[in-house]
Amino acid sequence: MATIRVGNAPCSWGSLEFEGLGGQPLTCERMLDELAETGYCGTELGDWGFMPTEPAALRAVLEPRGVTLVGAFVPVRFCDAAAHAAGAESAVRVARLLADAASPDYTPMIILADDNGSVAQRTENAGRVTAAMELCNAGWTVFAKGVETVARAVREATGLPVGFHHHCAGFVETPEEINALLQRTSPELLGLVFDTGHYAFGAGDRDGSLTRDGLERFASRMVHMHYKDCEPKVAAQSAAEGWDYFQSVAKGVFCELGQGCVDFPWTTQWLRGRGYNGFITVEQDVLPGMGAPKESAQRNRDYLKTLEL
Repeated sequence: MATIRVGNAPCSWGSLEFEGLGGQPLTCERMLDELAETGYCGTELGDWGFMPTEPAALRAVLEPRGVTLVGAFVPVRFCDAAAHAAGAESAVRVARLLADAASPDYTPMIILADDNGSVAQRTENAGRVTAAMELCNAGWTVFAKGVETVARAVREATGLPVGFHHHCAGFVETPEEINALLQRTSPELLGLVFDTGHYAFGAGDRDGSLTRDGLERFASRMVHMHYKDCEPKVAAQSAAEGWDYFQSVAKGVFCELGQGCVDFPWTTQWLRGRGYNGFITVEQDVLPGMGAPKESAQRNRDYLKTLEL
């Protein structure tokens, strides 16, 4: 029987000035303590240098807490051919650390993404991207070649699997953009990291139906899941008032699990029905008024327990 485990990520503890933190520096040890205490058993690596960058030292902070290394997020400016070589170098450096620090029962993955939030038009129009804002054919050729170049470098150096994380405020946001990238890349080199919240916001989903459709549409390439929710009223207000991506996030477009439009009961049953065997990773933007990151992580974990996760 397939087993689904639940992880979280350093980005859920991303600010150093949350309520209750008292201005103390957020160390990886504190973050991992709180992750484990709230019932998660996996983590992503986070920004390079947040956790130890030497394998034995990294294992030493993970293993005593019973935390498995699930993967690492590596953004690259794929639309710029001149950035591909540096992107491959960065991804391989991270992949070697993951491979050497991996738990014996789980193979972590490199999670590639665009350099999100770096192109003004995409940042300003997150959640309401039109076809006129998409890459042209020549642009897609450069982008997809870069993704394959980096994925191939990781696979050849370490053998680790590679997935691509679609993400708002980047060039792979909408369902059609996800499809465009997947059509131009090899399934043997690249899988899809499906993020429910980013999909819902990028697709203009207001009732969960479009995200369910997306899971069905891209099921054959999906290799990992991120659980994130999307508040439809905030998304609608963002579109009406022309907020940029960072304004939308600050206003709470990515709410806590079970508070938005993503159909997590259906999604969880769908994963079980497909025999999904691995981690789902929670990523939660914690905003003022939500308390400390640990409190938000606990609420999300309690919600997932209602789904028997």
